[in-house]
Amino acid sequence: MLKIQRVLSILQIFTFIWLVSGCGGKENDTEFTQKTEPSSKLVIGVSLLTRTHPFYQDLEAGLQEAAASAGYELLITAGEFDVARQKDQIQDFVVRKVDAIVVCPCDSKSIGTAIKAANEAGIPVFTADIACLAEGVKIISHVASDNIAGGQLAAQAVAQAIKKAGKVAIIDHPEVESVIQRVKGFEEEIAKYPDIQIVAKLSGHGVKDQAFRTAEDIIQAHPDVTAIFGINDDSALGALAAVEKAGKMGSIIIIGFDAVPEAREAIKAGKIYADVVQQPRVIGQTTIEAIRTYISGGTVSPTILIPCALYLQDSAN
Repeated sequence: MLKIQRVLSILQIFTFIWLVSGCGGKENDTEFTQKTEPSSKLVIGVSLLTRTHPFYQDLEAGLQEAAASAGYELLITAGEFDVARQKDQIQDFVVRKVDAIVVCPCDSKSIGTAIKAANEAGIPVFTADIACLAEGVKIISHVASDNIAGGQLAAQAVAQAIKKAGKVAIIDHPEVESVIQRVKGFEEEIAKYPDIQIVAKLSGHGVKDQAFRTAEDIIQAHPDVTAIFGINDDSALGALAAVEKAGKMGSIIIIGFDAVPEAREAIKAGKIYADVVQQPRVIGQTTIEAIRTYISGGTVSPTILIPCALYLQDSAN
């Protein structure tokens, strides 16, 4: 009798161990399934150049509208012209394992190391407005204004305003790819007018106060300058302040790029001759569409250019 009870006890112990190990196996399988199940909402990390400029506010609105339509979640940050800060933002996206990254580089070359890290993590990277010029990095698609054509439009406006003869200066920002393209288009078009001479090309770093000082230097060095091309509206508005201070309103015409509200008012008042108009909202929407196509397995063009137009006083009125 004692032996039977001992055998039964041993059987009960083995049965208990088998049940526990079996249940444990099921729990592990469930946990594995939950961890590997794909997220229902695609997450996109975005690092803008800035969130304070109307152009980027419109671009962000376009991103938001298209993302909401597609059911995507956006994590939006901005480098605010600081490439080190932007690199940290991209690294954070890599750590979070986002599904895609959109960058508007603060510096077209220096941002390369951060984008390369995203490449190595297998995260597709898209650029908007400003391209990456660093070597050894992979960008799925770049969506931007046709900046070369925009620069050509600006040059045509200058030629019209100064009657195809005179001295012209450029307030530049050569660290940024989109500006490089604008200036290239501008210079190529101006070269078609033999009586127009580019006498200066100095950086204003794309901000109003520095552009003001740059324009002052240009006017002092070239008192007979007849036109100034500002590569964005902060540059044009900075130049306007310098021209007004120098008492040269009417003798120096100004061409800008972006057509932000303040610049449009200046054009309406006849203080700035013309602006090149971009479509930032369309750039944002198109960038999300490119991501959607790529994630779905479709083919995406490596470069998607959005047309520009010229904004004159007649447009304002």
